[in-house]
Formats: sequence, C-alpha cells, structure tokens
Amino acid sequence: MPNKPPRQRFIAGAKCPRCGLLDKIVIDTAADQRRCVSCGFSERRAGDPSPTLEEPPTRVSRALARRLDTPAEIVTLVDPADSSPGKTD
Repeated sequence: MPNKPPRQRFIAGAKCPRCGLLDKIVIDTAADQRRCVSCGFSERRAGDPSPTLEEPPTRVSRALARRLDTPAEIVTLVDPADSSPGKTD
C-alpha cells in the first residue's frame, strides 16, 4: 500500500499577511508550515506551547472575586392589587 502524501488543509477565514486575500492560506502538516496559494507567502508554524495545568485568570476566576462575600438583602414583594390608591387596611 503506497503512502499517501499529507493533505493540505485550507484555513477558513484566514487572511494572508502579505497579499491580504481571504481564504488562501493552507496548512501543510508534513512541513509544519502555512502558505498562501495566491502569492506564495510561506511561514513556519509556531510550535504549540507546553500545556499548562492552571486555568487562565479571568475576572470570574480570580481569587479576590471568589473571596468577596456580598451581604444578603431583604426583598419585600408587593402585590400591585393590594396597593391601589383607594384601598385602606
């Protein structure tokens, strides 16, 4: 069984940094590079950064946001039918 050449995949929505055309960038997994099929621009893909075990900080996950206790407030529900202008208790 002959080896198939690696498939190049187009990246939807990618814009070429040189010619500026949309949807012309392909990823070549064998060469680990991206290239433009229109102008010939080619660039080696950046390696994947080592995976981190920590969650990236967001405004929701910050330690201070978790420690902040909001005091409870009493809410009184009022029936609009009971508060008509002519009614007295």
